[in-house]
Amino acid sequence: MDALFASGRIIDAVLLLVVVEASILAWIGRRRGLPLASLLANLASGAALMLALRAALVGAGWIAVAGWMLAGLVAHLADLSLRFRAATAQRRSPARAGTTPQTAAFTRVTRLKEL
Repeated sequence: MDALFASGRIIDAVLLLVVVEASILAWIGRRRGLPLASLLANLASGAALMLALRAALVGAGWIAVAGWMLAGLVAHLADLSLRFRAATAQRRSPARAGTTPQTAAFTRVTRLKEL
């Protein structure tokens, strides 16, 4: 195990699993018509942080570590931006017609004693 950590190969194995995960989720997302940009930005953020860890484990200079951390920040900000836009768009979409458990007909409090 010491050799795996000292050489950074443990991070390579984890990154391989991230690539497999991204491939499976992209395949499922395409079949179901789900947006993938936020998911891929999230995975890219994590991958960049793992590459920063790998750089630190193998003794790379601080510029390499900081560069990967900066890449992780950029991917994280992209993920947050995509999620914020999706949430804002969802709130702005018109409400569906009809009565639902969230509408006033179901949430209004009535007092039976007054009847």
